[in-house]
Amino acid sequence: MSESRPFVFDGSGEAKRHAPATERNRDAIAAELAQVLPTSGLVIEVASGTGEHVLHFAKLFPTIDWQPSDPEPAALASISAWSREAGLSNIHAPLRLDAAASTWPVACADAILCINMVHISPWAATLGLLDGAARLLPPGGVLFLYGPYRQSGVQTAPSNEAFDVALKERNAEWGLRLLEEVVEEAKARGLVLDRVVPMPANNLSVVFLA
Repeated sequence: MSESRPFVFDGSGEAKRHAPATERNRDAIAAELAQVLPTSGLVIEVASGTGEHVLHFAKLFPTIDWQPSDPEPAALASISAWSREAGLSNIHAPLRLDAAASTWPVACADAILCINMVHISPWAATLGLLDGAARLLPPGGVLFLYGPYRQSGVQTAPSNEAFDVALKERNAEWGLRLLEEVVEEAKARGLVLDRVVPMPANNLSVVFLA
């Protein structure tokens, strides 16, 4: 079953939020990130949510600087709380960033990471993410996407079909995207598909290069 982004607040009254899916997918994602990320530089995470993913990756990849971001104030508070508790020097203060915006509050990055946003946001957010990657990444820079997709000629898992229906009931602009459409939009912006990796729970890791 693919993952939405349900959040649970920390019982202590802290700003920290917890996404149960993070613990299930973070190591599988990290294994793929290890294959494509640079050994150093700045990685921007778009739609960081609770901040748990970026905390985990910052521990695993200590020579990389991590820039979390999210458009939601509650998410920014959670990211800050997790980061403050960890005390890691390679996590920057979170930025308020709307992927769909024409400008972002950061000028460049060596890689961009986006987990479980494409299907839980309007299509404009995906297009904005691709625009941002084309603006910010250097030649060879990595855009790494993770989440569920439809694929031409591939039967969608029943659990993903049900998930798609549930997403559209919550917001008509949400839903599983056709991977080929994302790839075509990326290509129009000079981003080249590098690999598509099947992941647990009917998800994909999708890697583009600038």
